[in-house]
Amino acid sequence: MAESKPQSTEAEIRAGIGNLDDFTVFHNHILVGIYIKPEKTAAGLYLTQKTRDEDQYQGKVGVVLKKGPLAFKDSDNVDFAGQDVRDGDWVLYRISDGFPLDIRGMHCRLMEDIDIRGVVPDPTMIY
Repeated sequence: MAESKPQSTEAEIRAGIGNLDDFTVFHNHILVGIYIKPEKTAAGLYLTQKTRDEDQYQGKVGVVLKKGPLAFKDSDNVDFAGQDVRDGDWVLYRISDGFPLDIRGMHCRLMEDIDIRGVVPDPTMIY
């Protein structure tokens, strides 16, 4: 497996993906860049590449990169009670709910709005 690019901050994820102006997200979907732990922890411990690669498959937090035009819009079946997410929000999701894809080597998921479980200020809060 090729070594993952850094994607432990919003800036790293956006820099790795580049311009998304021509990337169209349809309906109620949300494009999320997956949070992957950095090589070195805050305590100074180095994580193995295998440990970090697990976030690609088991990560439960990602940053909102782009939303479809119907995302978080109320319908006959769903009432969001005014809740929404914005570009740059760190969101929680169940790993099985997203469609995994890589964009320019960056690990992402395409989620439906109803599969977003919450917003956190810092992705390191979640394990």
